[in-house]
Formats: sequence, structure tokens, C-alpha cells
Amino acid sequence: MKKPLLQSVLVLLLALAAGSATAQIAPKAYAPENLRTLSVQDQTRVISLEYSEQSRGRRIPDDQLRFYLDQVNRSNWTFGRIKQDIAQSLGGNNGGWNPNPPPSGGQVTCESKDNRRRECQTGFRRNAVLVQNLSGTRCVEGQNWGSGNGTVWVDRGCRGRFAEGNTGGDWGGNGGVVKCESANGAYRECRTSFRGRAVIQRNLSSTRCTENQNWGQRQGMVWVRSGCRAEFRDSGTGWGGGNSDYSVTCSSDDNRRRTCAYDARQGRPILLQQLSNNSCREGYSWGYAGNQVWVDRGCRGRFGPR
Repeated sequence: MKKPLLQSVLVLLLALAAGSATAQIAPKAYAPENLRTLSVQDQTRVISLEYSEQSRGRRIPDDQLRFYLDQVNRSNWTFGRIKQDIAQSLGGNNGGWNPNPPPSGGQVTCESKDNRRRECQTGFRRNAVLVQNLSGTRCVEGQNWGSGNGTVWVDRGCRGRFAEGNTGGDWGGNGGVVKCESANGAYRECRTSFRGRAVIQRNLSSTRCTENQNWGQRQGMVWVRSGCRAEFRDSGTGWGGGNSDYSVTCSSDDNRRRTCAYDARQGRPILLQQLSNNSCREGYSWGYAGNQVWVDRGCRGRFGPR
């Protein structure tokens, strides 16, 4: 073989090799705008390729891929929408996906993965409102999502975008008065700055608000449910003055409701320590009535006076 011909062949082989390597490192993603015309396998392939292309060869996180597949098949996200979301997710986060970024534009996304409860920091001074339901599961306040104390919690498959509400849940209220309302019978928590026990100043609902039935309190918080709407104020009195070492441990075995004897002379109990993986939340999975503490939904905790 003549030398010029040999050089040409070598150049061609090197070019082909370089082209092959480039194709393996960053293959070009192509897909129609309507990804629902593709099989799930092809949807997975093109979304993964698009992420790899934008992130310079990185593999898309499994939870982010699952989210995009859900949005395609449940919310009709287009390929262009996914490309835009990938670009936003990679921006300013060192190439990692942050499904719960700090509040930007006053909105936070929170997702219950595998139907598990999750809490997301919001920084909101008021209770949150649901701006957009992002899951196939309907997000219903008080059932599979709620808010308070600068957080939003989601459960049982709810994934939503939340913003700060305009009413209720104020951190302290005006003149020591906090209005808390159970809309459509839903559970609601409202932050207070009370140092003593909360009392009802004015009942705003046709439903009678009865403590430990459809409203209650714990440190820095008043909760309402089942249609109770009222204005609450600080009574100025303490929570009891019993034995500071007194406590009762109560456990909801097999997610069943259970009651445990409690000495009412010790003062109204609060949750001193959560001992279970399941959340202990007053009015939802634990409460107090008369001389008993009750627990439910897998809550196990240690209760005692403040």
C-alpha cells in the first residue's frame, strides 16, 4: 500500500473512532413533543438521553425519571416541557436535582414518594395553600397534606406545589389573637406565640368548637378540624404544675387506637418524645381527654406536662 493511501486510511479510521466515541458519550436525544405516542421504554430512553446530554454524560436520578414519566402519562407533559425542567433542575445545583428548592417566587414543591409521609421546609409565616396538584393522587388538605411551623407535609402519594396563604396560621396574630379555621371540615394548624393555654375568644362557626374534639393546642400551635372556626387568645395561665418527672408512654400497636391512663393533676400533656417512625401529631394520631391519652395510626410517644 502506498504511503499517501495508508495515511488517508489511518485518518479515516481515527475519524470514525472519534465519531463513535462521541456518539457513545453524548448521544442526541430525539422525541416527538407528545411523548405519550411512545412506549414507556422509549419514553425512558429519550428522557435519559436528554438528561445525559444536558448534564454532560451523567445518569438521570431514578426519582427524577419516575417523576417525568408520571407527568407524561398523567399530566401530559411534552418533551419540550421536560427539556426545560431538566435545564432548570441542573442550573445552580452542581448538576443535581433538587425537588424541594428553597422558596423561589413563594412556591415549594413537596412529594410523598412510595406513599410515605414527608416534610418540606417552606419558611412560610402563614399556612400553605395548594397551588398545583402534580400527582395522580388528589391532594386534600388535612388528609394527605398539611402545613404549619414553616413546613409542608405530604403523605399517601400526594405531590403538589404550595404557596404561602393569605389568611390563618399567623405567627402570633394581632393583639395576641389568632384566627384558625377548618375549611370544608379539613384539619388545620395555626401558629401562635402564646405562653399559656389558648382559649376561645369568639366562635366563628355554626359548629360548636369543643376542645380535644374539634380543636386543641400544643406548644406554639392551635389546631382545628370538623368545621370549627374560631378566634383564640392566650389565657395567661400555665399548663399545670405537677411533677416535672411525670410521663406516660403510649403506643399504637398495629396502627390501632389505644388509650393510656394519665394523671390529670399533672397538667395537660404534651408530646415529650416521639418513639415511633410514624408521626405523632396532636388531633390526628394522638390526643388527650379527661384522664387518658390516646394514640392511633402507629404513633408511639412519651407524654407528660410541660
